[in-house]
Order: sequence, then structure tokens, then C-alpha cells
Amino acid sequence: MAILRSEEIRDLSLEELEEKLKELRNELLREKSMIASGGAPENPGRIKEIKRTIARILTIKTQKEGAT
Repeated sequence: MAILRSEEIRDLSLEELEEKLKELRNELLREKSMIASGGAPENPGRIKEIKRTIARILTIKTQKEGAT
């Protein structure tokens, strides 16, 4: 899944944010399990990017919920 920027995240509905959040958390779990099993990640910076995107989504989701 591509990393989303703040502008792209703000255009999504709350349901779409939940779906993206679920996808990113699953991807993060896969990356972490690959490392835990002794494998080397294909892109070491990917985990950091995924975590940042999850944080962006949660922040914007909280802002949208507070506005409604």
C-alpha cells in the first residue's frame, strides 16, 4: 500500500479512514513478523513510514470526529 499524505487522508471519509488504518496495521504486522522470524526487511525504512502514516490517520480521524 502506498504511503498517504495528509492532504490525501483529509479527503477520505471516516469509513475509508478505518479501512486504510486496518490495512496499514496488517502491513505493519507482516513486516514485524518477518523481522521477528529472522528475515531481513526489503525496505528498512518502510516500518517507520507505516507508523507515521498510522499516526497521521489517527490524528486526522480524531479531528474529523471532533468537528462533527
